[in-house]
Amino acid sequence: MSQSVPLPADLKALLRREARALGLDAIGFARLHRDDRLSERLKYFLAAGRHGDMDWMEENADRRGDPLTLWPDAQTAIMIGQSYAPEDNPLDALETRDEGIISVYAKGRDYHDVVKKKIKALARAFAAKSGEDVKVFVDTAPLMEKPLAAKAGLGWQGKHTNLVSREHGSWLFLGSILTTAALEPDAPETDHCGSCQRCLDICPTKAFPAPYQLDARRCLAYLSIEHRGHIPAEFRKPMGNRVFGCDDCLAVCPWNKFAEVTTELRFAAAGGKGNPPLAELLALDDAAFRVRFAGTPVKRTGRNRVIRNALIAAGNSADRSFLPLVLPFLKDDSPLVRAMAVWSARRLMDEAEAARLRLEHEPHESDPEVAAEWTAAFDEATA
Repeated sequence: MSQSVPLPADLKALLRREARALGLDAIGFARLHRDDRLSERLKYFLAAGRHGDMDWMEENADRRGDPLTLWPDAQTAIMIGQSYAPEDNPLDALETRDEGIISVYAKGRDYHDVVKKKIKALARAFAAKSGEDVKVFVDTAPLMEKPLAAKAGLGWQGKHTNLVSREHGSWLFLGSILTTAALEPDAPETDHCGSCQRCLDICPTKAFPAPYQLDARRCLAYLSIEHRGHIPAEFRKPMGNRVFGCDDCLAVCPWNKFAEVTTELRFAAAGGKGNPPLAELLALDDAAFRVRFAGTPVKRTGRNRVIRNALIAAGNSADRSFLPLVLPFLKDDSPLVRAMAVWSARRLMDEAEAARLRLEHEPHESDPEVAAEWTAAFDEATA
């Protein structure tokens, strides 16, 4: 007698059991179809230039707006959530000005590696039981995961544009399994933001033009991680001591009070270290940087951008003891780093010291952008 084909309801129950066994915290189901409203919102975002220099978003715009362009035979998106809720409030670290704040998601093991391994195991178990085809995605394809997760009932997109869960607050990594199986969809989650706009009010750079809208060009998470150029002068002081990402709009969400600390130990700070001292960061050459941040998302951004950010943090510290650590970067190989060393040094010096420094260094600067930064930094730093 041939084995009977499992019913869709049985397959969903199997997936929920397997997800729990793998330590995944949320799972939901959404049917796939083109959503013209979502495509229009994406087009508006891109047309307004709010994606900054994330060119990959524009290049894949047509595919990103319609998940079926990735795989026309797919019928269901199985959406997965993994909590990374921290033990401490990330906002407290803003007061420790001699440390460089690293976003909660990036302190430990790269979530792409951790979550994808679990979701692949879940997909294999499902494919073996159902006989259906599957494809796994964890932020690796032009797939708009947050709207799909909301459609699958994992949460809703809050006014800060990130997913909010009643159980896990704003602290969920997302991944997905697309499958040819026609599984019953779950009910979408209702928007529970109400009149609250704490996430909008706390943003130090006013990166939200309106509720549910983000201008990445003003977002410190984008500027400190994705942006490849100089940090615009207007955003340097608001960066404070953030050196990789910004958690303000996530951390202030009142729904976080229901979130339990993540049970995934690999998301804990690498080597037991939390936010590194700025002095430690400013001592890293490229090789030491790679060792210090091996296996974490920070490594992908690269030493030059992280040092750029650490120099801004040092300049914002008002602590002159950082000056001997900053000055050597005026001769760094990277123009990006040299330019921020100018700004940082000027913020830590008095007028006479700054004048002497400018006479010694500015005439020898070969890069036009860094040379221009000398004038801009001195004007802006004294404003």
